[in-house]
Amino acid sequence: MPPTISAIAPPQGPTTGGTTITLTGTGMTGSTAVRFGSTNATSFVVNSATQITAVSPAHAVGAVAVTVTNPTGDSNSVTFTYVAAQVPVVTGVAPTSGPTSGGTTVTLTGTGFTGATAVTFAGVPATSFTLNSATQITAVTPAGAVGAAVVTVTTPGGSSAPNAFFFYAAPPVLNSAAPTQGPAAGGTVVTLTGSNLLNAGAVAFGSTNAISFTVVSATQIQATAPPGTGSPPITVTTPGGTSNPVVFSYVAAPTLTALVPSSGPTSPGTVATLSGTNLATTATVTIGTTAVPFTVVSNTQITATVPAGPPGPVTVTVTTAGGTSPGLTYTRVAAPGI
Repeated sequence: MPPTISAIAPPQGPTTGGTTITLTGTGMTGSTAVRFGSTNATSFVVNSATQITAVSPAHAVGAVAVTVTNPTGDSNSVTFTYVAAQVPVVTGVAPTSGPTSGGTTVTLTGTGFTGATAVTFAGVPATSFTLNSATQITAVTPAGAVGAAVVTVTTPGGSSAPNAFFFYAAPPVLNSAAPTQGPAAGGTVVTLTGSNLLNAGAVAFGSTNAISFTVVSATQIQATAPPGTGSPPITVTTPGGTSNPVVFSYVAAPTLTALVPSSGPTSPGTVATLSGTNLATTATVTIGTTAVPFTVVSNTQITATVPAGPPGPVTVTVTTAGGTSPGLTYTRVAAPGI
């Protein structure tokens, strides 16, 4: 018995040919030809007794009868419609930028994508692409040079015009952070300097995002540290990727537990010993409203020189990279009268 065709998919394609169609039916084993009207298919493969895959030849616009020839006879015909090949148009690229290393998944929107055979970025083929519909393609960018790359879609109808772009961004680089320490409670405004910092999307202290950040220029960002502990690396992420790390250290807040002596004369010169914790990074010792000379003896001890002042109590505090300690009281005592 001659073969029969029960279905053709897809049922249409461009006049330029090149559409791969699947014919399903019966009795297809040993078939010697597949014809589109009077023209042989560009190629065909007999997959099984019930399926043939064929590539359409070029043809004028309109419907043609597709038949299969077999030593047992010719099949019934099914209709394949040739349509005018449409030149693809790319109207959108999202996201619009990514790293020079490639690997960004980009969604292209437009028209005329059916049958797409290639997607290129500045002439370099996409690592991969998927035709989602006649108006959408998902492509993975190849590696590229810094700057704008023309995005082109090619179909049997031709190649899209060079008016859609993907921008390759240089990877961000960090050179320094200042200050390099701050309190565990967070809130320190850190100035990051480096290069290629424009369009930063995130600043992270370890795995925690900065409370906020401002891109000052291509070489500077100001970021507010979140609460934390230890010495987490600071990184910046831009369309060009994630930067190298620079270190920021969290410092525990200082405490004061003892002040010896806790009183003295109104005249200057008394040397007081302050005891407490987390005192190693002390920047200021304040007695009353006066910042005084001091010596850091250890992480738990400081000596400071008391300035002159009127009789009465004053508050003594220590300020470190971790913040300002609670105060202790030092009392100046007036000399006895004669």
